[in-house]
Amino acid sequence: MISWAVTFLIIGIIAALLGFSGIAGAATNIAWILFVVGLVLALVFFLMGRRPRI
Repeated sequence: MISWAVTFLIIGIIAALLGFSGIAGAATNIAWILFVVGLVLALVFFLMGRRPRI
């Protein structure tokens, strides 16, 4: 998930450098959403792994 976020962030930066502001904004928003989802999933899996198994 985080790797996809980095990919979209790089696409957004390249698009911004080339002047495509619409594509850059959309790619940056997608990168932000994927980053947050990746962090939430990492936190959930971290907490679930610490539970004692019955």
